[in-house]
Amino acid sequence: MARTGTGAGDGARSGAVTGGAGGRRPGVVRGARRPEVRLPVLEPFADGELEPDGDYDGVEFRERDLAEQDGGGARFMDCAVTGCALDGTRLRKARFLDSVLTGPRGVGTDLAEATLRDVEVLDARLGGAQLYGAVLERVVVRGGKIDYLNLRQARLRDVVFEGCVLVEPDFGGARLERVEFVDCAVKSVDFTAATLSDVDLRGAVELGIAGGVGRLSGAVISAAQLLDLAPVLAGELGIRVEG
Repeated sequence: MARTGTGAGDGARSGAVTGGAGGRRPGVVRGARRPEVRLPVLEPFADGELEPDGDYDGVEFRERDLAEQDGGGARFMDCAVTGCALDGTRLRKARFLDSVLTGPRGVGTDLAEATLRDVEVLDARLGGAQLYGAVLERVVVRGGKIDYLNLRQARLRDVVFEGCVLVEPDFGGARLERVEFVDCAVKSVDFTAATLSDVDLRGAVELGIAGGVGRLSGAVISAAQLLDLAPVLAGELGIRVEG
């Protein structure tokens, strides 16, 4: 079972400049609570395919080709998914609870409206993963590269992106609360119509915002990032910069 982390990531951090957080003193941003997943002894996944609305408890999926299989609505509890191919895998409305996904790879994985709670995603290599309308709570995404991640209308709470590369992630209309970007590259992110609260972008080694810069109230950035974003902010505010 997973145990919610209570370490350095919890509580408030100082040195931040945020937009209008209700009732808290300026200069404080709350850190994300990280999961601590402790898996039990696992049973290997039997030969066969994923089943819609399946129930997988304490199962290890290792080096499986799950491409184009349908596990929509399935529940994965205390599971390990290691080195599996997820090209076109249908996992809409699936629930991943107290689980670890290591080295998942694939294009077009469908996780729309899925739930990830107390989950670690390690060294993912994904393209066009669909998580629109998904719920992520106490999730760490560490290492790897994810291109065109679709998190539109998703809800993220206590989520950490660490040491990874995110290319054109789309948070349009999403709600982000206590989300951290640590030692990662965030390229051409879209925050259009998103709602941010205690979102810490200071740890992003690269930060490019393609849309929704006006929705950054509730986020914290560094002084250096502010300088880099100055042209985008000026454009958003209709300011002409000459000379």
